[in-house]
Amino acid sequence: MEDTNWIVLFFGSPFAKGLTLGLVLCLVIYIRGFLRRRELAKEVERLRGHLHTKLEIDSADNERRKNELNNLRQERDNLRITVQSLNQKPGRKEIRQYFIYQTALDIMFEKAPGFAPAWQITLKEAESLFEKSERGVVPLLKRLMPTTPDRQAEEYEKISRLSITDTSR
Repeated sequence: MEDTNWIVLFFGSPFAKGLTLGLVLCLVIYIRGFLRRRELAKEVERLRGHLHTKLEIDSADNERRKNELNNLRQERDNLRITVQSLNQKPGRKEIRQYFIYQTALDIMFEKAPGFAPAWQITLKEAESLFEKSERGVVPLLKRLMPTTPDRQAEEYEKISRLSITDTSR
């Protein structure tokens, strides 16, 4: 009887009631924390799965981009080599020089208003000189042998004098 009396006396005191209430409250909070921790652990695993999937997708995309970049670099190098080899072919330098001169002429036509008539006259003179030099054996030899610009001017003057004397006869 004394044993039951001691338990009743203990639980009847305000300290024991507060202690019991506090322990029950701690147990409820602990259970809620345990359940919340499990819920958060599941959420973390789910987010890790999403992150892993995203990293795999990004990795595959980055790998594809690297391969594409390497292919484009290789293609660029191949094209650069092809352009260089095409520029080395005979006649390409002359064609390139022709396009440069043509571009320069176009720019001069736009910038210098008095350039076009003077150029047309000079072009007609050069065409007639070239046509005259295409006739006969001596002009053929002259075309095969390179001359300096001064000699070309002298020969042009001689041809001009000859053509003037031929037309006057």
